[in-house]
Amino acid sequence: MSTDSPIDGRVEVLLIDDDPHLRQALSQTLDLAGLKVLALDSADGVGERLDADWPGVVVSDIRMPGVDGLQLLEALHAKDPGLPVLLITGHGDVPLAVQAMRAGAYDFLEKPFPSENLLDSVRRALDLRRLQLDNRSLRLALADRHELSGRLLGQSAPTRRLREQIGALAATNADVLILGETGSGKEVVARALHELSARRNGPFVAINAGALAESVVESELFGHEAGAFTGAQKRRIGKFEHANGGTLFLDEIESMSLDVQVKLLRLLQERIVERMGSNQLIPLDIRVVAATKEDLRQAADQGRFRADLYYRLNVAPLRIPPLRERGEDALLLFEHFAEAASARHRLPPRELQPLQRAMLLRHAWPGNVRELQNAAERFALGLELALDNHAPSLPAVQGGLSEQVEAFERALIAAELSRPHGSMRSLAEALGLPRKTLHDKLRKHGLHFGEGSDESD
Repeated sequence: MSTDSPIDGRVEVLLIDDDPHLRQALSQTLDLAGLKVLALDSADGVGERLDADWPGVVVSDIRMPGVDGLQLLEALHAKDPGLPVLLITGHGDVPLAVQAMRAGAYDFLEKPFPSENLLDSVRRALDLRRLQLDNRSLRLALADRHELSGRLLGQSAPTRRLREQIGALAATNADVLILGETGSGKEVVARALHELSARRNGPFVAINAGALAESVVESELFGHEAGAFTGAQKRRIGKFEHANGGTLFLDEIESMSLDVQVKLLRLLQERIVERMGSNQLIPLDIRVVAATKEDLRQAADQGRFRADLYYRLNVAPLRIPPLRERGEDALLLFEHFAEAASARHRLPPRELQPLQRAMLLRHAWPGNVRELQNAAERFALGLELALDNHAPSLPAVQGGLSEQVEAFERALIAAELSRPHGSMRSLAEALGLPRKTLHDKLRKHGLHFGEGSDESD
């Protein structure tokens, strides 16, 4: 094994002693007890090779050339204060033992000692380590459920994958490019990245580049000095500088002019900002989270977006799945927003009927979560559940299951008829029906294929 390679996570006991005979004897004792042991003759570099969540325990001699046992203990506990470290010595140095225990050693064994004492201490330390890591995992899971699942509701596979990606990226300082359709929740994701990161106590500054007039975008982002241009009567701190120590969320980045893109590229590469009308370079400690609804690679190929900026931003892309790919998450989100709206307006909550639930699942949600939230607000206010004319509302149906199924079937066919179809074949394929069956159902429900279309096809 390389001297600088990570310690294998399957190793249960890391044994360090410069005495080859004792090292071999202790290693055999632990091995015969069924424990996976890695024996080293030096503690040099061990602190860098152990991950914070390494699941084993360390047994180390105190008096060794190079890094001694106490120095190793300090280095390991700087990374993970809970890691059990057992120290051994052959000198019977009581003050040293006291010093070791005060420094956080799990146990202190004086040579020579019975092998049973070592095994008993190691097993107890391993039990403690397992408990520590289980509790740590539970705390992280609870934190994730509270912090992230509370922001990004849903149990579909795309939603769970998005939460995993956000959790992984939030722990880093990498700039992120969020890709998502209009209304898909790009700012929600950007805030989650910020609030789950080490920058959570710093500012979160959001700006929509598409909403800024071309004449003010540079001043808004980079700031200006008094007199930098006509009307600049006093110094203005730009959004980048204001976000120092935190996160800047830059939405609709595709709308930025090529000139501003040049300055943004320099800022990302050098982490400095220069106000308009100033020669002073101001160092920045910020994370930039950019968002777009366009294909920036295509925009770069067309000359509308700088290719070098695209490649600089595309290091950590994060795609938000549109609502139509998230299955029954639509129901969960709708009920959540409807309940919140009912409470906000002090109205009794309304219950979705089976046909209305089916309608929500059927809808394509071109406006994504924003459209759904608006629909839930209208529903909570007691208005008809209509989905932006992409499908007719489903009336409440009295009667048993068969009557409700008939009404639902008619509504689904009517919804598909409202969409453009050039032929009966296209309509039948969209509904997943043979054409003869479709003809029968159209007749049964009193529906007609659109005029001007080829019904015979």
